[in-house]
Amino acid sequence: MQATATVLVYSDDAGTREQVRLATGRRPAQDAPVVEFVECATPAAVLSELDRGGIDVCVLDGEAVPMGGMGMCRQIKDEVFDCPPVLLLIGRPQDAWLATWSRADAAVTLPVEPVEFAAALASLLRRKALAA
Repeated sequence: MQATATVLVYSDDAGTREQVRLATGRRPAQDAPVVEFVECATPAAVLSELDRGGIDVCVLDGEAVPMGGMGMCRQIKDEVFDCPPVLLLIGRPQDAWLATWSRADAAVTLPVEPVEFAAALASLLRRKALAA
């Protein structure tokens, strides 16, 4: 597995981005790489970073404004060649079907629960490493 992974975090809420960083720590699991974050507060910034390349996993806030993470996920799955896996942050467990509609690879509820979040992120990083 690679030594460092780059995780894009999209949310208009700085507190949500901080929750993601704190739940991840240096690495989400012992067998996962050290994580570096790229934070984005706007949909345009997400698209710009994905165009630049080098993103291993995207974490998208389903409650973000003006464009929620679900719509953002569906758009990047349609438009970005070899789109990185997406971990979607959803407001309620009942929104899991919307995460499926958006083509997210995994979903966890807000507020971020550190153990659940780290396990989901580590799983996506492992899957990405196996695919590479």
